[in-house]
Formats: sequence, structure tokens, C-alpha cells
Amino acid sequence: MTIKNKNLSTTISIIFLVFFSITINQYYGYIGILPIDSFLIFNSGYDLMNGYYPFKDYWTIKEPFIDLLQAIFFKLFGVSWFSYVLHASIFNCLIAISTFFLLKKFKLSNYICLFYSFCVAVLFYPTVGTPFSDHHTLIICLFSLYSFILGIDTKKSIYWFLTPILLGFAFMSKQAPTVYLIFLITIISIIFFIKLKSISSFISALLGGLTFLVLFFVLFFLAEININDFFVQYFLYPQSLGESRLEWLFPFEFKRIIWRYKLQYLSISILFYLLIKFSLSKKTKVLPDYLIIFSVIFFCFLTIVHQLMTINAIFIYCLIPIFCGISHIYSKKFLTQEKIIGKFLITLTLCSTVYYYFSYVKNRTFMDLRGINLENSIDGEVVHSELSKIKWITMFFPNNPTQEAANIKLAFKILKEDNNKKMLITDYQFISVFLNQYDFSPTRFWYDFHGYPTEKNMHFDYWKKFVLKKIRKNNIKNIYVLKPLHGESKPLENILNNCYQKQKFSDNFYKLALTNC
Repeated sequence: MTIKNKNLSTTISIIFLVFFSITINQYYGYIGILPIDSFLIFNSGYDLMNGYYPFKDYWTIKEPFIDLLQAIFFKLFGVSWFSYVLHASIFNCLIAISTFFLLKKFKLSNYICLFYSFCVAVLFYPTVGTPFSDHHTLIICLFSLYSFILGIDTKKSIYWFLTPILLGFAFMSKQAPTVYLIFLITIISIIFFIKLKSISSFISALLGGLTFLVLFFVLFFLAEININDFFVQYFLYPQSLGESRLEWLFPFEFKRIIWRYKLQYLSISILFYLLIKFSLSKKTKVLPDYLIIFSVIFFCFLTIVHQLMTINAIFIYCLIPIFCGISHIYSKKFLTQEKIIGKFLITLTLCSTVYYYFSYVKNRTFMDLRGINLENSIDGEVVHSELSKIKWITMFFPNNPTQEAANIKLAFKILKEDNNKKMLITDYQFISVFLNQYDFSPTRFWYDFHGYPTEKNMHFDYWKKFVLKKIRKNNIKNIYVLKPLHGESKPLENILNNCYQKQKFSDNFYKLALTNC
């Protein structure tokens, strides 16, 4: 193939990937709702756009960078479900395109690069459709890993400069698995700098890290965010959560830890073989390849550990096409049976993509809608005009979504009529957005223990003071609670000490009128 034809083929592949990766996510972003997750960033992005900041105005343990991105999308494209889903679709496009270029850099053919990238686009964001912390964080972690791999392979300073910046943004999206990747990349980078005496790479990485820190402190200064609030909410409290979740790794069960992730392990099996082979070799020239392979293998293990420690549904199967693509690179580079191995990797990717698409994407498993008849959904316009064209159905009202819509409409009516300063506690966080009223919620999402401290946690007093300060400062008169809440039964009752009068509007909606608090 001539250079001209190759360039044309690459251009066509990119255009196709852009169109497909955006379109498929735009389609699935309108099917099914999981309130606690579907509206989380919708609300916090809107709040940030209007001058209400994380750590300062509401308690948060994750996602400030994603909130900032969503605020930008709302500014550019308007406050709508379209611009919300578009945010996730763009990131689905970015991971597909970046995977294509990474594989292309290592001289895989256009068709093979397109195949693996296509499968990435199918499995990555369409599982949830809307912006979500785990997906965003994993994507930015992959950007960091890709930059790191290219830095080792090419020794170009730009990649070493970008890697710590990307890791910083990933960490400000969610701490885990970013912190594991930071540790991994730091250790391997040190080995690379020392063994290959690459001073320029070290300086570039250092400058990249300093650049992120300067940007971080400038943004916090402009937003007037207290560093102590940030430290408690983003470091100390999540650390207490992490310690408890370590127990979730045990007991060691073959079915849970090995068999459940058999396809992930298969996707790196070739890399594992090469790692052993290189470990027995004394050739210095393979060191960069050795470090890259080591990084990818351990990244796979780290994501499995992260999945075992998270409360969310399985989502890391989206990495299988990426691991297979990288395995394809190194089988072609170092193994004589690369054609047979290549067919095996393509088959593995194809089968896993088809299986997970029908089992997780199409069935909306991540949205807790597996086994629910999606045909029972109603047009989101029944809930609110701004939610038009959404196929509205949730796990809470799988057979009668119109009843759910009626509950939400009642809340809209009563909240609109109340001119007092009020706080809204709900998983349907879009309500305050479409009312154009700040909800004064002290936390981004209502999930006790996971989102904020319970009474048994060492940081509960800090959380209690944070909530009460917010109530007093904003002169809150009424607190409205709209259920069902996915992870909470009696929000704030343990903090308010019965200094309220309860008024019930329905089984799912009530008001706490504050008295003598």
C-alpha cells in the first residue's frame, strides 16, 4: 500500500471511529435511569457552573474534575440531557481514537487498529451512557498509561511531561485506581531514569508534575476552597473507606477472583509469557519493552483489585480489547507464531465484545436494569419536558414508571410553591436544576458510609459540623426528602436531633420543617 493510500485509510478509519463512538453512546445514554448515578454529575456540574464549589459548598469524596468538565459542557452546549450525554460520548470517542493511535504507533495495520478501537467504543461508555466517575477515571488513567508507554518507547520529552499531568487529572476524578497507577508508574519511571540515564525524561516528568500542582493551587485559590476541607474529604475520609474495603478482597475464592475475570487474564497471557522470557534474558536492549509489558500486566491486576473493592457493577471488561491490542503488538514483535496468536487475540476480543455487549450494554446491567423489561419505559417528557426522548425506567418502578413520574411531578409542584430557603435531599437531583434553584444539599450524593461518614466513623463530627454550618449559614427553613434514596433511609435525622416537624405529602415525599435548631 502506498503512503497516500495509507493516509487515506487512516483518515477514513478515524472518521468512522469518531462517528461510531459518539453515536453509540448517544443512543444508550437515553435508555434507562439509575437515579443516584444518572443525575449526580448533572447536578454538580450545574452547581459548579453557577458558582457552588466542591469541598466548600458540598461534601464530596470524588469527581471534582468531572464536575468542572460538565460545567464546561453546559456552558458550551446549554443545560440539557443532550449536552450531558455528549460529555460521556466525547470521552468514549477520545479513548477509542487514542487506542487507535497507540496501536498505530507500534505499527499494527489500520484494519487491526480499527478493530480493537471499535470494540473499545462498544464496551466502554455505552454501559452507563452518562458521565460517571469510574469510566472517566479509567479513561484518563489509560491516557496516562498510553503517554507513559510512548515516553518509554520513544524517549520523547512531551510524553514524560504529559504523564504526571494526566495522572493528576485522573486522581481528581477518583482516587482509586489512580493512586495505584501513580505508584506503579513512579517505580517504573525511576528504574527507567536510572538504567537508561535519561535526565531529559526525568526533568520533563518533574516539570509536568509541578505544572499540575500550580494549576491545582491556582484553581483552589480562585474558588476560595479551604485546603483542610479538601484534605479531610478527599484524603482522610476516603482512606478510612479504603481500609474497610480491603476486607472485600477476602476470602480468596477461585470463582470470584480468578474465574470471573478469566477473559482479562487471557488477554494478558501473551504479555505474561513475554515477561517471563525477558526476565530470563540479560539483553539490555529489551528493557523498554520489558518495562512496558510489566506496566500493562500490573495495570490489569490493579483494575481487577479495584473492581473487587468497588460497589459498582463490573465494568473493567472494556479493557479486554486494549490488552489484546497491546498483546498483538508484542506477539508480532517477538514471537514467531505471531499470525496464529494474532488470530487468537482477535477472536478473544470479538467473542468478549459480543458477550459483554449483550449481557451488559444492551441489558443496561450497570444501571441495575438486568431482567427488567425495557419496553415498559415511558418517554422522559412525562417526568419533565427537558427529559424528552429518554426511555425512562428505573429499578424502583420497573412495572409502573408513570407512578414514579407522578411522585416527581408532585415534588416539582410543592418545591416551586415554597419560597423559603430549602434543602432538597433526593437521588432525582435534576429537580433543582430545572427549578433553577440551588438545592443546598450538603453532599453530592446520599449514600451513607460510602458518600459521607456515619456515626461509627472517626470523621462523623467533622461531617456533622459541616452540615449544621451549611444549614445555619444559608438560613434553611425546610428540608425536603424525595425517595426512593438508593443508599440512605433516614438522611440527616441523626444530625438534626428531632428539632423539626415532619409533614408527609406522599409515601415517597415529605418535609422536615426546622424548629428551634
